[in-house]
Amino acid sequence: MANKITIELVKSLNGRNDKHIATAASLGLRKVGNKTVQPDNPQTRGKIAQIGYLVKVTEE
Repeated sequence: MANKITIELVKSLNGRNDKHIATAASLGLRKVGNKTVQPDNPQTRGKIAQIGYLVKVTEE
């Protein structure tokens, strides 16, 4: 079974770069406090690296 990552949006998207907003939306994060569970793969890790200053990551 593949590992999972829980990602929580902890900072607002207001005034952020459009690409960062789109990256957060692609992860399913739209409002502060939203959480999503994603597979632990290079694509997800790349998205987290781009918006790491906006999210909190917990590995399961």
